[in-house]
Amino acid sequence: MAEAPAPDSDAIPATVITGFLGSGKTTLLRALLTHPDMEETAVLINEFGEIGLDHLLVREISEDIVLLNAGCLCCSVRGDLIHALRDLFLKRVRNEIPEFQRIAIETTGLADPAPIIHTLMTDPLIGARYRLDGIVTTVDAALAPSQLDTHPEAVKQAAVADRIVLTKIDLVEDCLLTEVRHRLRRLNPAAPILTALHGDVPPDELLGTGLYDPRTKTADVTRWLNEEAYHADEPHMHGSHHDLNRHDDHIRAFCVTLDTPIPWDRFVVWTDLLLAAHGARLLRLKGILNVAGEERPVVVHGVQHVFHPPAALPGWPSADRRSRIVFITRDLGREAVEATLRASI
Repeated sequence: MAEAPAPDSDAIPATVITGFLGSGKTTLLRALLTHPDMEETAVLINEFGEIGLDHLLVREISEDIVLLNAGCLCCSVRGDLIHALRDLFLKRVRNEIPEFQRIAIETTGLADPAPIIHTLMTDPLIGARYRLDGIVTTVDAALAPSQLDTHPEAVKQAAVADRIVLTKIDLVEDCLLTEVRHRLRRLNPAAPILTALHGDVPPDELLGTGLYDPRTKTADVTRWLNEEAYHADEPHMHGSHHDLNRHDDHIRAFCVTLDTPIPWDRFVVWTDLLLAAHGARLLRLKGILNVAGEERPVVVHGVQHVFHPPAALPGWPSADRRSRIVFITRDLGREAVEATLRASI
């Protein structure tokens, strides 16, 4: 294979905050921005007026960027995301704005987070300056059952998350909260489910969920993949009692393990075939690969029909050198994925 680039731990980590309408994204973001650990954070939001941060405004830097007294930047996304991210970075380089060290991007309530993730993965300049740190999804505990039943967007937002934050927990009884947790766990076994009253969640529980441990700047594959969660949940995750009218009963989450090294050219052929046939059904893929002829492991990350360029780690994180790939899919079962993978490799 061609030399796989090493992932850049020094790129600015970007956290995507998503969730259905009224689920508490803005409340969560407002609370985060007041925390000392969120200093030097740039924020892209859809509607600046909705976040209600006027009392934090110190001075206006430009038409769409304001400096907050918590040491944060806020930029209202009125146009193209790529332009906004490039503009922020250039202003940072020119010392026109403070040198932010992380960025948070809030989506609209009906938004599919995939296009934002695609931007971070594929734009050459953006990908060289920013890296996807994680996806945080807020879920209204009181309305979750009906929203997951009737809105596929809500299901997808929860399925692709690295962290799920249950909000408005004071409005529901414990039995309903347990039911919602179980449902979310079936959707996304690997994502920790946190709870928040009035958006109060420690930033260190939401940030640093990407491949790199922010404290050590080294790759933490075990935490990033969390493949054990898929194995632990598989026996009962999709039982025989299905209501096929429920959107989340179409979601599958599983881990595929390969014991022998993978020829890179065959892996590429397989991914091309998989994306061509099932790209829209492949919600998210993460993996660490033992590539034939390569000493270093290669990490892969995909969202629907877009893959991040493969990256080689400096070394294996443990003695386990098996290839491990975790999938979250919609209307695409493990059997179909494994059959195409093994036939190609």
